[in-house]
Amino acid sequence: MTEETPGFEEKPDVPSGATPDGAEPKDVAPSSEEGASPAGDAVQTAGLTAQLDQVRTALAERTGDLQRLQAEYQNYRRRVERDRVTVKEIAVAGLLSELLPVLDDVGRAREHGELVGGFKSVAESLETVVAKLGLQQFGKEGEPFDPTIHEALMHSYAPDVTETTCVAILQPGYRIGERTIRPARVAVAEPQPGAAPAAAKEEKTDDEESGGTEEV
Repeated sequence: MTEETPGFEEKPDVPSGATPDGAEPKDVAPSSEEGASPAGDAVQTAGLTAQLDQVRTALAERTGDLQRLQAEYQNYRRRVERDRVTVKEIAVAGLLSELLPVLDDVGRAREHGELVGGFKSVAESLETVVAKLGLQQFGKEGEPFDPTIHEALMHSYAPDVTETTCVAILQPGYRIGERTIRPARVAVAEPQPGAAPAAAKEEKTDDEESGGTEEV
């Protein structure tokens, strides 16, 4: 029989490089990916910041486009409304221009006392309707002559006026709002050539009266 040597035990073969049982593992150097982790985070943050800046820039551009579009739309609405009012005024002015001779006849009949009976009622109804459409009559005796709204058919001189004045309304004028349909046809008078204005005469008279009462 073969005798076993006491104190010695057979151990299994251990591969080269393997860690024996009970031995502490040696420190292993970190991989290249783990060492580059902070740098990767910085790159990712920079990329996200760049994307955020692009989104902000695009948002600002779209906001500007929306504001310009809104301003253009408001301007368009104002133009449409202005054109609509202008077209309406032109249409109403064209209609009322055809009625001016009738209104002139009504005015002459009123001056001669012929506006009576049913004719008076019809005439007053017509004047009410045209007034509702915005027709306004103008032209009064004694007002200064304005060539933009007056048409002078007669001319004379008068000592009691200080400027060119409407002394008679031969035919009244009509307007709608600021639009003149027909100027007022008037007779005008200018100050008498060589005559001193009445105000200057009064001042001169007052000066003469005060000068004659001087004390010695």
